[in-house]
Amino acid sequence: MAQTERIPSRQTTAGKPTGSGPPGTVTDSRSSGRSAGKPLSWWARARRDKILLLMALPGLALLLVFHYLPLLGNLIAFQEYLPFVPLGRSAWVGWDNFAVIFNGDAEFLNALKNTLLITLVQVIFVFPAPIALALLLNSLLSERIKRVVQSVLYLPHFLSWVIVIAIFQQILGGSGLINNFLREHGMGTIDFLGNPDGFIALLTSQVIWKDTGWGTILFLAALTQIDPGLYEAARVDGASRWRQLWHVTVPGIRGLIILLLILRLGDSLTVGFEQIILQQNLVGRPASEVLDTYVYNNGVLAGQWGVSAAVGLVKGLVGVALVLGANKIAHIFGEAGVYKR
Repeated sequence: MAQTERIPSRQTTAGKPTGSGPPGTVTDSRSSGRSAGKPLSWWARARRDKILLLMALPGLALLLVFHYLPLLGNLIAFQEYLPFVPLGRSAWVGWDNFAVIFNGDAEFLNALKNTLLITLVQVIFVFPAPIALALLLNSLLSERIKRVVQSVLYLPHFLSWVIVIAIFQQILGGSGLINNFLREHGMGTIDFLGNPDGFIALLTSQVIWKDTGWGTILFLAALTQIDPGLYEAARVDGASRWRQLWHVTVPGIRGLIILLLILRLGDSLTVGFEQIILQQNLVGRPASEVLDTYVYNNGVLAGQWGVSAAVGLVKGLVGVALVLGANKIAHIFGEAGVYKR
């Protein structure tokens, strides 16, 4: 009988097989030593992810050109700037351009008051609107109906403010649908668009109609991440739909609500330049002037470049402070916020 020899199927290194393990695992001694050692250097990671980095270059270039390089223009806030003189050669005036802020210029204070009032109204009425709409859409049982409703509600977001305001004029204007109906029935017309007292309500209704549908996307995505078992457990415990909403749904999207609220506070002094400037002639500047239109009217139109740059700089700093402060409050209540501690 021939003697059978055992032929090793794998060579071993330091008592361990070099080719064992499932496909895709690294078992070579040199590879395992590298993976168990210090992490890859920055240059090694850059070489590994070079395709992704190349894909990110166009977006990075846009950020640099249109967001970071224009920050150099803040020097105008400390100069008696003239457009036809190079940026660094205009006369330096120090803090003189900030006098309209610190000395309480009447026009600036009116713009600040209108900005804060519009922000307050929109935080109360506009910010919760996508949340309520997302909850309503999420309650629909038919997926086909839900998709149709979502498509209809998303559409206004893709319309420019010029078209949106034109639509409102066709409905609420002096020759619009409602006033024509009132004339045909012998009733007096209503000045919806030119009434200064109703201007904030008009702005708010336009924003709700245009952006509420689009704002539901994030909340609908967050609602899908809530475990259905929580609703089943709540129903077993006898919870009504309202109690399920309050104790299951709202806690499930609370982190997203706080994050978006922080971002909204950071942008609170920006209330829609294009929307307002298109309607400013109808209601007049006292009722419609906000910080953005103040910068445009006094900088671009009136030539007070330094004053406008000063107002814009202070506005940006206040926005950063609001984001940092709101994020700190979010950390106190145990939420991640914009960034973690």
